[in-house]
Amino acid sequence: MSAGERKAVVTGGTSGIGLATAAVLAAEGFTVIINGRRPHAQAGEAIDEVERAAGRTGACRYVQGDISLAATREAIAAEAARGPGALGVLVNNAGVSTKERKDMLLLTEGDIQETLLVNLVAPFMLTTLLAPQLAAGGEGAYVINISSISSYAVSTERADYCISKAGLSMMTGLFAVRLAPMNVAVFEIRPGIIRTPMTGGVIGRYEEMIGGGLLPIARIGEPGDVARAVLGIVKGYHPYATGSVLDVDGGFHVRRL
Repeated sequence: MSAGERKAVVTGGTSGIGLATAAVLAAEGFTVIINGRRPHAQAGEAIDEVERAAGRTGACRYVQGDISLAATREAIAAEAARGPGALGVLVNNAGVSTKERKDMLLLTEGDIQETLLVNLVAPFMLTTLLAPQLAAGGEGAYVINISSISSYAVSTERADYCISKAGLSMMTGLFAVRLAPMNVAVFEIRPGIIRTPMTGGVIGRYEEMIGGGLLPIARIGEPGDVARAVLGIVKGYHPYATGSVLDVDGGFHVRRL
């Protein structure tokens, strides 16, 4: 797919995986619309970084707001429709971690609902909202869901997060089937342990586990590892693979004896 006059939406695009993804897409020629909760003034550094990667001003536009709110999703859709060019890529990256790691038997209904709303309901509704724009470009388009190894690796102190990411995996398959006739391919990327603000508080623990042999590739992943996986998809290297999962986890998913 040619990136000329093409637009991409990246939710949670002001830091970590989302920011790295926005930068590589901008460098590929996309106009990237990023979304985040930060006020516009605080998102300036992220916008600048994306535009530096693109080598041009105007390569990045920002929509501030909570992705779990319908008004924010509608604002994203309006921004994606504004100006020349078709929407070619949606990266559902925004997500929240468990507020407090605790015994799953102590989780409240509110704990579960908030995590599911942001991590699962919001990307589902945004994808349905943007599907007509994605289909209208005529060249084929992509939805890429950023899930997690937590979609299948159990952490009983993060049950709400695990359930939300498992749901995102099923969502990938559902949309892959539903959107295929519309020439929109859907993929899931499952990051492993990635160095982001979300993992900052527990990175030392993960480093110890990696040192003990947790991963075949014995290092913590970087946001750019995931971003390059996104780039490989949107460059059209997987034309017959809608619904596929790409593990970006240092080999964590490989079963070993």
